[in-house]
Amino acid sequence: MASENPFNSILKSLEKPSGDGEFGKYYSLPALNDPRIDRLPYSIRILLESAIRNCDEFQVKNNDVEKIIDWENTSPKQVEIPFKPARVLLQDFTGVPAAVDLACMRDAMNKLGGDSNKINPLVPVDLVIDHSVQVDVARSENAVQANMELEFQRNKERFGFLKWGSNAFNNMLVVPPGSGIVHQVNLEYLGRVVFNTNGVLYPDSVVGTDSHTTMIDGLGVAGWGVGGIEAEATMLGQPMSMVLPGVVGFKLLGKLRDGVTATDLVLTVTQILRKHGVVGKFVEFYGEGMSELTLADRATIANMSPEYGATMGFFPVDHVTLQYLKLTGRSDETVSMIESYLRANKLFVDYSEPQMERAYSSYLELNLEDVDPCISGPKRPHDRVPLKEMKVDWHACLNNKVGFKGFAVPKESQNKVAEFTFNGTPAHLKHGDVVIAAITSCTNTSNPSVMLGAALVAKKACELGLQVKPWIKTSLAPGSGVVTKYLQRSGLQKYLNELGFNIVGYGCTTCIGNSGDINEAVASAITENDIVAAAVLSGNRNFEGRVHPLTRANYLASPPLVVAYALAGTVDIDFDTESIGIGKDGTEIFFRDIWPSSEEIAHVVQSSVLPDMFKETYNAITEGNPMWNNLSVPSGSLYAWEHESTYIHEPPYFKDMSMSPPGPHGVKNAYCLLNFGDSITTDHISPAGSIHKDSPAARYLTDRGVDRRDFNSYGSRRGNDEVMARGTFANIRIVNKFLNGEVGPKTLHIPSGEKLSVFDAATKYKSEGHDTIILAGAEYGSGSSRDWAAKGPMLLGVKAVIAKSFERIHRSNLVGMGIIPMCFKNGEDAETLGLTGHERYTIDLPSNVSEIRPGQDVTVVTDNGKTFVATLRFDTEVELAYFNHGGILQYVIRNLINAKH
Repeated sequence: MASENPFNSILKSLEKPSGDGEFGKYYSLPALNDPRIDRLPYSIRILLESAIRNCDEFQVKNNDVEKIIDWENTSPKQVEIPFKPARVLLQDFTGVPAAVDLACMRDAMNKLGGDSNKINPLVPVDLVIDHSVQVDVARSENAVQANMELEFQRNKERFGFLKWGSNAFNNMLVVPPGSGIVHQVNLEYLGRVVFNTNGVLYPDSVVGTDSHTTMIDGLGVAGWGVGGIEAEATMLGQPMSMVLPGVVGFKLLGKLRDGVTATDLVLTVTQILRKHGVVGKFVEFYGEGMSELTLADRATIANMSPEYGATMGFFPVDHVTLQYLKLTGRSDETVSMIESYLRANKLFVDYSEPQMERAYSSYLELNLEDVDPCISGPKRPHDRVPLKEMKVDWHACLNNKVGFKGFAVPKESQNKVAEFTFNGTPAHLKHGDVVIAAITSCTNTSNPSVMLGAALVAKKACELGLQVKPWIKTSLAPGSGVVTKYLQRSGLQKYLNELGFNIVGYGCTTCIGNSGDINEAVASAITENDIVAAAVLSGNRNFEGRVHPLTRANYLASPPLVVAYALAGTVDIDFDTESIGIGKDGTEIFFRDIWPSSEEIAHVVQSSVLPDMFKETYNAITEGNPMWNNLSVPSGSLYAWEHESTYIHEPPYFKDMSMSPPGPHGVKNAYCLLNFGDSITTDHISPAGSIHKDSPAARYLTDRGVDRRDFNSYGSRRGNDEVMARGTFANIRIVNKFLNGEVGPKTLHIPSGEKLSVFDAATKYKSEGHDTIILAGAEYGSGSSRDWAAKGPMLLGVKAVIAKSFERIHRSNLVGMGIIPMCFKNGEDAETLGLTGHERYTIDLPSNVSEIRPGQDVTVVTDNGKTFVATLRFDTEVELAYFNHGGILQYVIRNLINAKH
């Protein structure tokens, strides 16, 4: 078990620059006197500091520290290390299950005679309620209020539960709805950069339950997205297991040309990195071009890490970071402490000094002067199109066969005009016409230069007499209230309003499909004439079907370009040679007539974006808003579960739990619930999207009097295990070998031969007293790691998954829920072994956990005489401890109770 930290000898005091006392103590990397540390990328140094500070020879070992110091040699070998982030960032939908589990753990603790108040996050947890802006009301001065009222009607139960949690749990800050997008709030307000906890200083690092947690990397805080179980484990003081990553060094030179935006740079970087191949790696930016990038520019690049595939796009702290911290209202004392600590621990970059050569796994270089204005689409964020080539590219997409860059529209149909009537006025639509134009998403709304740039485009357009067609659904969803303040101070918001870009709310909107309905007449014109309609948005994702079911072409663009395309009304335009409209004096207006210079934008940014705006905005977070403040919630440390609730339900994880760990469980005569091939992703496993009317989840809701129009989504009901268990393996694209080529969420109940929904088959097996397993191919559980991809199978009664290989986060999540992950031996799988899935499977494990070793081989016996050897994928002693206790949550509860004796 844990012992004293062997690195306490390098704990040093950090004096204040004034000489007036000390800031605190810190684990000094220079005190190790190891020349290898000077060559480490800054991002790896943060992992090193965490390992040193948390070294206890159980969860984090001296050997783990050595692996990180020796990164140049160990990272190519895919070694695993434990990592304990400084804090956890949750957002509304993904935060609810974590809060439900904490509430449930308190009940279990209470029943076992422990102090339930000990169940609190052990590291700070910031929960931002942000996924709450369905754009029902768009062009209206009171859009924010109207949309907020609708959200509170739809989500009152969920909001109420989270408000209870904000009072019940220590170390958990809940940011109420309407405050902003989680990532922008994190950047402007929550990011600490350096923590000072009980007199010990250490770098801020964060894992969050949203893939765009990476935005904080622009602030020099190491952060990325994880699944809910990993986030919960981190909250409860457990280490994350991760592969020590390679780091791609990305050198930036020069500066952007006049008129080129940060978004153009981001889309260019995304394309370069996607082509280079950075999946599972860190990207670290450096070079003299860094001084030309504002913090907001860096955050925009960091935000897009999931789109280029990296774990992080990291910008080490330098003078630009410190300036931003002051701008956003951090105190002088705090900024002084941050700078002093990072300099002392070799975690600060000072570009005025000679730069030590750092080692990287591979190297890239970009001269910022080479970046051209561009957009990305029509179906993927890394399919960049230079603006000057857009018209040609669009016509190629119409011609190309159906694919990422093709719609296969017959030549004779490409000039089709769909006539319709809009509010009594004749109107028409053609292929490429814009029907949604949205300035949205955390990617760009953190960046004053592009937001004020969009407002300047609107001003010039209004002054020239241009208008946006009334059937285009325009909206503006800033990431925080600060944006509203500087748009109003600049006097430019009125021009955006004039063009229909009214503020609709503060949160994710169009980028995650919260576009709301488009006008019925427009929708009919699109569907009846098979028009390839377009959406232009300043978001980060444009995958097919994501933005809106009726926009088949979706382009990512900078906020000023969103306004320009809304004015043009089509993506089928060459901005260099074709006019975007006719002005009030009858003359043609061109793109160049409304495009602001970089100098104009910089002037407005300087005069309009002020520190007081940030202080004022974030002071309001602690005060809440009237709708939040009026939410009535129960007091008390134990949650009063409402058994009729279809949103928040007490899960059965701790049913019949005792103080004695159950010990390792084998599997006896289990049936195969599902028989999969390769590449089953968490999207196939996890409940997501809308609830199908004929699904088990729909039956459950209907039986409880929920009208079909109020089903909402699986995401909104993540706090109800009954709904989520019924939605597990309910993906309509799932391929199960039992169904002989038929696609869909069904399986075979082996004893009866019945074809049933996966949930119904699992329920039948459980009622008959049978265990179940899953057979799978390579890369089982790849994709965004989601907590319900492990929780759901556990609730269905799955005891083991035998696969060719696992996505590593999903494998660890299965362990966390008490499911045995096993791998076929190299070169073997179900087919080569002649397994059909109709067999019954027995996996014998020793009853004493001390007799099991990480990665040992185990024999699997079937009832038809076939036996095979598979590798047990408990990869660490910590994982074996979780399994011995029946899961990570049970392990934590028993440890907390035992700690008091």
